Amino acid sequence: MPVDTPTQAVPEPLAVDIAGAARLLGISESHLFAMQRAGKWGPRGLKLGRSRRFLVVELRQWCEAGCPSAAAWRPKGSQR
Repeated sequence: MPVDTPTQAVPEPLAVDIAGAARLLGISESHLFAMQRAGKWGPRGLKLGRSRRFLVVELRQWCEAGCPSAAAWRPKGSQR
């Protein structure tokens, strides 16, 4: 008789790298970079060592807000 072992759900990460952000949004990394160059990418992300990570919660909020441009998402002087 097989023994049922409970499967543990893998917790969602708090922050993701650029590839993870693109994957969450369903776009390619090159499209994400193009959005950044054009000023259409709002989330700033966090600098952790030499890498940049994006908070999953901020990515969700940005999408729920309609994916506004960087200027609209990060008003001047904002630390967001």
